[in-house]
Formats: sequence, C-alpha cells, structure tokens
Amino acid sequence: MTAIITIANQKGGVGKTTTAINLSAAIADRGKRTLLIDLDPQANSTIAFYHSGEVASSMFDVLNESHTAMAAVVKPTSDPMLFLGPGRLALAKLEQVLAGQFDAPFRLKDALAPVLKDYDYIVLDTPPSLGILTVNALVASTHLVVPIQAAYFAIEGTDDLLETYERIRARPNPGLKVLGVVITLFDKRTNISRDTHGQIRTVFGEMLFKTKISKNVRLEESPAYKETILTFAPKSPGAIEYKKLAGEVIQRVEESRVTSHAEDAA
Repeated sequence: MTAIITIANQKGGVGKTTTAINLSAAIADRGKRTLLIDLDPQANSTIAFYHSGEVASSMFDVLNESHTAMAAVVKPTSDPMLFLGPGRLALAKLEQVLAGQFDAPFRLKDALAPVLKDYDYIVLDTPPSLGILTVNALVASTHLVVPIQAAYFAIEGTDDLLETYERIRARPNPGLKVLGVVITLFDKRTNISRDTHGQIRTVFGEMLFKTKISKNVRLEESPAYKETILTFAPKSPGAIEYKKLAGEVIQRVEESRVTSHAEDAA
C-alpha cells in the first residue's frame, strides 16, 4: 500500500517546502520509489528541480476541469527513485475554478488512484493555507506531517490545522493519521530554540519526531543549484538530519500499518 504523506502548516516560513523536498529525497535514497507533488502556487518544490520554462503541464492541469492524467505531468529527477508532480502559479486559480464543484475535495485522490501502484511513497507539499489545495491533500493522504519552526508563536495556528484534520477524518478520510510533528529551523545556540523545543514537546508529546532539522545555510543554497541536500552537501547536518527523519517516517508508517491491520482484524 502506498503511503501518501501531506506536509502541512498554514504558517509560512516554517521549512515546509524544504522538508517536502529533502524528506522525499531521503526516502528515495532508501530505495523507495517516491513521488513529490507540488501543490503550492509558489511552486518552490518544482523550482528546486526545474526551471519554469521546462514545465509544460502541472498539477493545475490535473486538478482543473481538463482532468489531465497524473502520469502525463510527472517528471523525473536526477535520482532514478524520485519523481516530481510539478506545480505552477496557476494553482492559485483553483479556489475559484473548483468553487461549488461537488467533487472539489476529491480531485487529487481520484487523480492519484491510477498511479498508486507505481510508487511506495507520495509526498505532498501544500500552500501555507487551509484552502482547497490543502483539503485535497488531506483527503488523498494516509498520513500528515506537521513542520513547526523552533520560534515563539510557533504553535499558534496549529489548532486550526488540527481542527481541519479532525473534520477530514470525520467524513471524507477517516483513515488519515497524524504521523508526527517535526521541529525545523532549530538553532541549539539560542535560548529561544531550546525553550520552544520544550514547549512543542509538552504540547505534542509522542507525536514529536526525535530528529530536529537545524538551521543550515546549505539547505537554503541547494535549490539554487537544482539539487537536494543529499547530493548538494551529503555530509552536512541537513543531509544527515533528513536521512534520520526519513528513517523515523518510514518506521512510523510501517508501525501504523501494523496497527491498522490489527484493528481491522479485531
């Protein structure tokens, strides 16, 4: 069964796209066929692999009225195990395009169905909002990962996200699970980061991943060279941390499958 993981937080600047890109690359590095889908109109996950002129069709074409097949827009990356469903600025129009459409929340789930057999993991990068794109991601997903910056006010807004998560679980996707919360932009030299880490741990408990993603200039530089951190600076803290995070993510996915099977059997 394919694991479909939404990376979401409606706060901007929390390392969401950086996590989507490099977690996908680290999962692929473990031999898992991985598809990274860019649902953010800013298309930063796409820009990390391709120049804008190199992307002819995108997730907008998949989700709008043309219903372009998912397989038709997927592009390869330099890693033979990592693939990209590119985004474009046109995604910003989808709120209006899908307004009033009865199947609006299910467009992505329906589009992914024919390609699930081709991938072990699908990672969804979402915009910093709780609009139709994020809802599509949550309806289509098996798991949710929430990146939270190690800064004051970091937890603000997560209540809205978790409320949306519960509403999705209540009706369209009862199988959706929170896989975990990951601390990003952590700076062990500052009191703020250390204090915030303790606060986040108090709030989220066992949901918090052990791996923290440190502030690292290499993580900021790698997209400019059209590389992930794993190839751009493989010995950097960022590469090491995302590899560790991938290990935790895969372990938790496997554990959740065992739990689901046990619940079904009962």
